[in-house]
Amino acid sequence: MDSIKLRTNITGLNGSIDIPGDKSISHRSIMLGAIAEGKTVVDNFLPGDDCLSTISCFQKLGVKITQDKDHVVIEGVGFEGLREPDVVLDTGNSGTTTRLMVGLLSGIPIHTCMIGDESIAKRPMKRVTAPLRQMGAKIDGREDGNFTPLSIRGGELQGIDYVSPVASAQVKSSILLAGLNAKGTTSVTEPHKSRDHTERMLRAYGCDVEEEGLTVKVKGGQKLIGTNIQVPGDISSAAFFLVAGAIVPNSRITLKNVGMNPTRTGIIDVLVSMGARLEIENERVENNEPIADLTIQTSELRGIEIGGDLIPRLIDEIPVIALLATQAEGKTIIKDAEELKVKETNRIDTVVGELSKLGASIEPTEDGMIISGEKKQLTGGHVHSHGDHRIGMMLAVAACIAGDDVSLEDYDSIKVSYPSFFEHLDLLIKED
Repeated sequence: MDSIKLRTNITGLNGSIDIPGDKSISHRSIMLGAIAEGKTVVDNFLPGDDCLSTISCFQKLGVKITQDKDHVVIEGVGFEGLREPDVVLDTGNSGTTTRLMVGLLSGIPIHTCMIGDESIAKRPMKRVTAPLRQMGAKIDGREDGNFTPLSIRGGELQGIDYVSPVASAQVKSSILLAGLNAKGTTSVTEPHKSRDHTERMLRAYGCDVEEEGLTVKVKGGQKLIGTNIQVPGDISSAAFFLVAGAIVPNSRITLKNVGMNPTRTGIIDVLVSMGARLEIENERVENNEPIADLTIQTSELRGIEIGGDLIPRLIDEIPVIALLATQAEGKTIIKDAEELKVKETNRIDTVVGELSKLGASIEPTEDGMIISGEKKQLTGGHVHSHGDHRIGMMLAVAACIAGDDVSLEDYDSIKVSYPSFFEHLDLLIKED
């Protein structure tokens, strides 16, 4: 694995950048566009490795998809037009592709096999395969369908009322996509509200979706109609520069066209609660998704407690929030975040281990971590992304406030969600 020497001891980050398209929305635009009838045009699509895996899978299912950087055209074929592939579907490093496609393919009368990379092979799939089997899906895989490779023999499904033990957009979306092809109505009830991009985008494609409290329902047999999708900037990607702007001295950064879906804005709540100097401007709505421009400045921060209903709204941002907390006054406690253990890595152990290498005072707990904010410059060291894009970007931001050399192993993992990350970081440093 290759390593690079990161930029350290940065004296200021200044300028404006356009955040790349939202990864979750980019995935869903391809999936729903493929099963819709007619053409779908997607702009500001994220051409990261994960989303390209989704395109590749649907092309193998017989869908014509053309891509030019962040512009994608999908010739939708409806559910009936998907064809049995003559090769295995490789979802790469993408848990979203894997879990959502299992649901989507369960109700189509074709046979498909799915694999992913080494990380995907360790991620639990029974959280989707078990409820899908309750609907009548025929799915097999390692350890009784808990791990890839997965084999799906699609057929008739029956709608169910599923009460999910976890707040997971991937679980909810997988079941709802299966429900579109099932008899009757399918509902999913969560313990907390997870991100709702699938529900919003289904409506954009003309689908009727009912919501009541923590329950979402869809009726089977609905047709989707191709549309135009403008993907907002990914708030999970923006989070790294929001944190960088708050902790690097003499900084002021404007991030344009950032998605402000209320199921994803936990990072905004945390920044405000910690005292960050954050401005939200130019708020608007496109394709049922709220968008705004964000400006962050170097801030005096204070430690807080993060847990409960807030966790599903910032689960992917916890690695960089942990870094943020190292530069706050006082202790920050992150709890109720057991879901971190089944991400691309066990992010509790990985975050604690890698930030400790740089001199941070941080310790793991069973469901999160405790960070002693000491507001001190971090040290140098050799750190590792462990193949996790969010760990890689967090460490690159950490290096900005390190006083000694920092090298990052396996930096290529960042391309999964933010191919232009280092280019944008350099742009902000050069504009200082």
